[in-house]
Amino acid sequence: MLARLAHALSRILPSRPGVADKVAPAFARSFEGAGAGRRLRGIADQPSSLGASLQARGTLARRARGIVANNAHAASAVEAWASALVGTGIKPQSPIPGLAEKFETWTDDADADALTDFYGLQAAVVRSVIINGEAFVAMRDDGRIRQIDPEQIDPTITQDLGDGAHIVHGIEFDDKGRRVAYHVRRDAPGLPFGIGYETIRVPASQILHVFKPIFPGQIRGLSWFAPVLLRLTDYDRSVDAQLQRQLVAALFAGFITDMNGTAGGFEGEQQGSNLEGGLEPGTLKVLDPGQDVRFSDPAKVGAEVIDFLKITAREIAAGLGVPYFVVTGDLSDANYSSLRAGLVEWRRRVEALQHSVFVFQFCRPVWRNFVNMRALGGDPTLGGYFQNPAAFTAAKWITPRFDWVDPAKDTKAETDAINAGLMSRRQAVASRGDDIERLDAEIAEDQRRATSLGLTFPNMTPGAANDDGAAP
Repeated sequence: MLARLAHALSRILPSRPGVADKVAPAFARSFEGAGAGRRLRGIADQPSSLGASLQARGTLARRARGIVANNAHAASAVEAWASALVGTGIKPQSPIPGLAEKFETWTDDADADALTDFYGLQAAVVRSVIINGEAFVAMRDDGRIRQIDPEQIDPTITQDLGDGAHIVHGIEFDDKGRRVAYHVRRDAPGLPFGIGYETIRVPASQILHVFKPIFPGQIRGLSWFAPVLLRLTDYDRSVDAQLQRQLVAALFAGFITDMNGTAGGFEGEQQGSNLEGGLEPGTLKVLDPGQDVRFSDPAKVGAEVIDFLKITAREIAAGLGVPYFVVTGDLSDANYSSLRAGLVEWRRRVEALQHSVFVFQFCRPVWRNFVNMRALGGDPTLGGYFQNPAAFTAAKWITPRFDWVDPAKDTKAETDAINAGLMSRRQAVASRGDDIERLDAEIAEDQRRATSLGLTFPNMTPGAANDDGAAP
């Protein structure tokens, strides 16, 4: 049959020596991943991303919470993501004079539970998204915000409301597929007293749902630990097994062989079938004829075990999207080039998530709500807001800066880029997580103060401030 196929193809393809011999059979040209061979029997099919995610979401979140509470690498990865994405806070830069400063004052009162400020809430939202896959935040009428446990969005409510409207896992959609409400349980799960399962319908305009979209039509978020939960569990078991192995190795046990079968003449206390005794420094023991003492010699942890654990830890770090040395703190094989290459790639991921997920889904809505509340309160700087709200709610979000591996080299490269016109000072300052207007004002104030006190510094430009104290 293959010979006839090759002959037929030779009549279609250009006549070249050996062409027929190079034609692969049909079964070799198919997609191997879609086959049904023995090697593919362990691969799980996922017929529907939406259905599978809704079914697995709760279990993944619960297991992720457990692994983060008990595994050092998992806890380290969560804090690494929170530190990189939020750090000391993602802050707005507004074109409206003084508005960002008023927002900064408001941040101390942002938390309705008065446990942290707005930037602390940012970090809490990030942690929830990483562990649970999603975070919910309620915006109250007094302008404050409160984080909601994802389990309070009732996953048991799924129904058809008619005319195209429906509720899926506690989220209500209209006939156009837009989110219009959330069905929220009044009490958070796990309270030490009686829990009421009464739900409240809250308009979508008052709830922020933050999660990383993975596929079209996604309704609820998936834990970022989904790809590595099994690996983390196996890693824990492997480490525990090696630890127990070392504990046994530390027990310098002796075993006495009684070839006569009398089991007599030995000192110690009888504990069941065991005779427990001890040795003191300088003790000499005389054994009876036919008796022998042997000591345990348990196997030590070999290099192959250490290498295997490192490989597994690297796989876990890759699944979590965090550099290996950030998760484990292991810098034994790192150098400047490898550290910088790893951090550059990670920073790209961080920046993408900062702006496409957390700024878009959380920071901007909170900012718009703050500006709207100020306008309703009669703030004189927001005159004309209701005629053109977009002009007042526009803001540039300044993300926290990344520390460099070698500040001298990177600063020189940045300075050269500015001098060559390849980037602006505003870009450079923003990449450091700062506001150029505030920075320039501080520099001018420093120079004015130094000049008024008669101070000079090697890099300070003479006459940097005018006699009236204003920057030139």
